[in-house]
Amino acid sequence: MQFSFSRSRLTLCAGLLAIAGTAQAQLNQATITTAVPILTLSPDARASAMGEAGVATSPDANAVYFNPGKLGFVPFKYSASLSYSPWLRNITDDMSLSYLSGYAKVGERSAFGASLMYFDLGKIDYRDGDNLEIGSFNPKEFAITASYGLQLTDNFGVGVSARYIRSNLVGAYNNNDAQSGNAAAVDLGAYYSKDATIGTGLYNLAFGASIANIGNKIAYRDPKNPSFLPTTLKLGTAITREIDQYNKISVVFDATKLLVPSPYYKEGASANDPDVKARNLEIAGKSLPSAILGSFSDAPGGFKEELREINLSGGLEYNYNDLLYVRGGYFYEAPDKGDRQYASLGLGVRYQVFGLDGTYLVPTGSNSQNNPLAQTIRISVHFNFNKLSEAFDERGAGGTSGEAPTN
Repeated sequence: MQFSFSRSRLTLCAGLLAIAGTAQAQLNQATITTAVPILTLSPDARASAMGEAGVATSPDANAVYFNPGKLGFVPFKYSASLSYSPWLRNITDDMSLSYLSGYAKVGERSAFGASLMYFDLGKIDYRDGDNLEIGSFNPKEFAITASYGLQLTDNFGVGVSARYIRSNLVGAYNNNDAQSGNAAAVDLGAYYSKDATIGTGLYNLAFGASIANIGNKIAYRDPKNPSFLPTTLKLGTAITREIDQYNKISVVFDATKLLVPSPYYKEGASANDPDVKARNLEIAGKSLPSAILGSFSDAPGGFKEELREINLSGGLEYNYNDLLYVRGGYFYEAPDKGDRQYASLGLGVRYQVFGLDGTYLVPTGSNSQNNPLAQTIRISVHFNFNKLSEAFDERGAGGTSGEAPTN
């Protein structure tokens, strides 16, 4: 991916790449934009196959991303997952999203987790006002996370994550108007899971909630006008029905909302209108607590617009004998809030310590023909060691001492 930038256009780079990171097909004045938007996209193939729903799904190595409250319920002593997705394949061939995560069980009711998210935005060639080459750069963003989850009761757990974020979109280019961004953030999560017999059927009912990326603003250009991180509230549920000893089916649903200020706009006025610019500068100067609390009531269009700021994710997962998985889902974002709308299809397999998941996205909606998310694929590889038995070893080994790893 190659771009030509004059010196005066360099400061536009961060904004353009941030928009590309979210793959928004349509961007208007009502769309909420943040720094490091890639943090809002589910990195693993299992969740993306179910419309990005994951806050209440059964715990795995990717609980670090979706909900640290699930870590107290993880089913293995150790687990790791590596995910990869070529990004915006219809536009370029050198952007990608990679994600490495894992956990280690500590004692009977808790686990530590860690993850690394890496977003490679490809190559940019810089040119000056005379169209002469002045160097190139490979912009990138990454986030390093450490998590801890604790099972407080047999059915309820909580968790917390600490995250370091670096967004380097302009490199060492000698320009005083642009710089790399750094931030620190925390996630808070809660998870509830309970088996229940309803009629003649055996069910597992799960509920999850998390607030992700509560942290400081990032300044790319003007330190007095920094950008908010994508602080996100996630609420979800997962209902699993055990049909028989070999077959299970799960229904999952998530609702997510950015806890950042809505931009100000008015009908018939451009973004450069003096009143619009002044109001948005005032909004950008809000403190983090004020922004979070005000995010439920600050949309210019009132309550109806607040509802349009909620993204919806839903999906199904069929499981045969904890061996084969078939998944499908749908993700919906309102047209004036980014217009990401797509169906998702996925397959998975688990065998002994090894697992593999794959996802394919099918854009829908008004811009499905030219949607940059078309042909997006995501692959996840899993490694699970020492499945925990009901009689948990006090030494934290899980199962019988010396037991071979199983799935």
